[in-house]
Amino acid sequence: MPTLQGIDLTCIRGDRKLFSGIHFSLDAGGLMQVGGPNGSGKTSLLRMLCGLAIPAHGEIRWGGSEIRSLGGAYYADMTYLGHLSGVKDDLTALENLRISSALAGTEVDASKAHDALQLMGLGGRDLLPAKVLSQGQRRRVNLARLLVCNTVLWILDEPLTALDAAAVKLMQGVMERHLEKGGMIVMTTHQEIEIAAAATQRLQLA
Repeated sequence: MPTLQGIDLTCIRGDRKLFSGIHFSLDAGGLMQVGGPNGSGKTSLLRMLCGLAIPAHGEIRWGGSEIRSLGGAYYADMTYLGHLSGVKDDLTALENLRISSALAGTEVDASKAHDALQLMGLGGRDLLPAKVLSQGQRRRVNLARLLVCNTVLWILDEPLTALDAAAVKLMQGVMERHLEKGGMIVMTTHQEIEIAAAATQRLQLA
């Protein structure tokens, strides 16, 4: 199983240095929780890990190779969910899940998408347009992608936002099962949540 490494990472936005000298190594079954106040660079770090932003200094490696050199091979192993739901108002929950999964490289048939949405507590709502769903339900539509993807590395930016206690507990179980199977998770969250993992590390940005 590949290892995810951050080596001496620096992030600069405009004329401001958000962080520097960041090092970490994440192995199979490992969880890394990224914390810090607003504006400390948490989302920027996750975007770097996804290849959506380039560090001002340092490298991100997957299996010992710099991620930009791996191209599609890295993205095939990784699922990124941003802090916004990314759900389109005029599409149904089912359509949103199938299309977002397809764009990420995973074809999901209607039956599998229906089952995933039902597991996320959206049974009976999968054919409703997203615009009639609550913020918490829209978040569940987005999180359902984790039930149908086959990726090793999950990078999650505030995945628990707008979720009620039952949904947080559900997501705790989803993440723990992923880690038990040798998956890896990097996540930010403002909410307290205990997730069982083979190894847990906390990266605090100033």
